[in-house]
Amino acid sequence: MDGRAAAISKPIVLITNDDGIDAPGLRFLVDVLVATDCYRVLVCAPASDQSGVSHSITWRHALSAKRVEIEGATAFAVSGTPADCASLGISGKLFDGVIPDLVISGINIGCNCGYHIIYSGTVAGAREAFLYGIPALAMSLNWMGGKSTVNDLKLAAEVCLPVINSVLTELKNKTYPEGSFLNIDVPTDVAHHKGFKITKQGKYMIRIGWEQTNINAPSMESYQTAHIDVDMTPGSEMNASVPVESHLLFKRVSSKIKIEEDEAEDTDHKALQEGYITITPLGALSHTEADAMPYFQDWLLHLADYSTSSL
Repeated sequence: MDGRAAAISKPIVLITNDDGIDAPGLRFLVDVLVATDCYRVLVCAPASDQSGVSHSITWRHALSAKRVEIEGATAFAVSGTPADCASLGISGKLFDGVIPDLVISGINIGCNCGYHIIYSGTVAGAREAFLYGIPALAMSLNWMGGKSTVNDLKLAAEVCLPVINSVLTELKNKTYPEGSFLNIDVPTDVAHHKGFKITKQGKYMIRIGWEQTNINAPSMESYQTAHIDVDMTPGSEMNASVPVESHLLFKRVSSKIKIEEDEAEDTDHKALQEGYITITPLGALSHTEADAMPYFQDWLLHLADYSTSSL
C-alpha cells in the first residue's frame, strides 16, 4: 500500500472547539492525534472565542472559512459558532467530500458539568455532529486560575487518547452504540487523576448574576448566548424601540459562593472533584423528571376549567 492509499485508509477525525482555532487545547489535541500517525486529522473551528454560545447557529449570512496552517492537519478557521463548524465540517462541502468518522470538540478551558452543559459551546459542537449521525466527543479540562497551566491541556489530550483510540476501534468493529455522544471532563490535577469513571449529568451550576457597570465592554468570556429570531424576515414590520436620553449597562458576574450541586456519587461534577476523568454519555433530548408526567396528564384534564380567569 503506498503512502497516499494508507492516508486515505486512516480513520478521519474532525476537531472543533468553542475557544477558537488558536486555543492551546485544540492545538495540543491535534498534536497528540497527529503524533500517533494513526488518523487523518481535520480541523474546522471558530475563528474567534465562542465560549458560552450554546447550540446557536448562524442563519442570516454566509460564513467565511479561511485556510489555517496547522502541522499535520487540514484546517479552516470559520466565522461561526461551534455548531456551525461541526455542521460545516461534517457536510462534505469543506473537505472535498470527506466525511469524518469521529468529531471531537475541545479541549475546553474549564469544565462542562451539570447544568453548564446547556450553555457550553464545546458540548454543542459534539452534539451537532451527533444529531447528524456522526459519533462525537466533547472534552474539557477543569481549569483552575492560578493553579492550572497550559501544559495541563497537553496532559489532558494525552490522557484522553485511550478513549479516542477505543471509540475509533469500536466504530471500526461496528460495535459502538449510536444513541449517545460522550462528554469528557478531566480533573484539575491531570497528572494524578484517579482513572476514568462513567457518570451521569448532575445539577451542578455556578449561579450567574448581574451588576450594573459604567464600562461598555465584554463582561465575561463565558455564557454569552446567541439567538436566532426566525420570524424576522426581510421586509417584516417591527415596532422600533425608542431611544431615551440615557441607558443602563449591566455585566454578568459569577458567584463563587452560591453553587447548586447534585451530591449523588455517580454525577459528573462530584466525580470530577474527586479526581476522576468523567465520561458522561449524553443524548439530544431533554427529559423531565419521571414523576412530573402524571401531574401534567392530570393537569391537562382540568385545563378547560381555566378558560375564564378566576385569579
